[in-house]
Amino acid sequence: METPWHLYAMAVLYIVAGVAHFIFPKMYLRIMPRYLPYPKFLVSLSGVAEVVLGLGLCFQASRNLSVYGIIAMLIVFLTVHFYMLSSKKAAAGIPKWILVLRIPLQFVLMYWAYGYISP
Repeated sequence: METPWHLYAMAVLYIVAGVAHFIFPKMYLRIMPRYLPYPKFLVSLSGVAEVVLGLGLCFQASRNLSVYGIIAMLIVFLTVHFYMLSSKKAAAGIPKWILVLRIPLQFVLMYWAYGYISP
């Protein structure tokens, strides 16, 4: 069965987002909730997770595990989105309406990922 192009688009999305954690770490540190310990480590860990999970989507053998990992990661990332809503500094000047729209977007991304689970 041929792999759909949009699966690769999702993989690239997560790989690029993960690499951005290492190119722009200050941006990610600013949005890291203050109540979480070891923020630099968590920024790096989330970047590595996004890259690894994005790469995992590209291979049938690891696809299901990567999909479940992405869904779990997006659930965890909800804490960041809520934190950005509650902190003016973390919001980084992004309009509140965009911050609010990012929350349902997380669920759209979860649904998109779930669509690639193989029986």
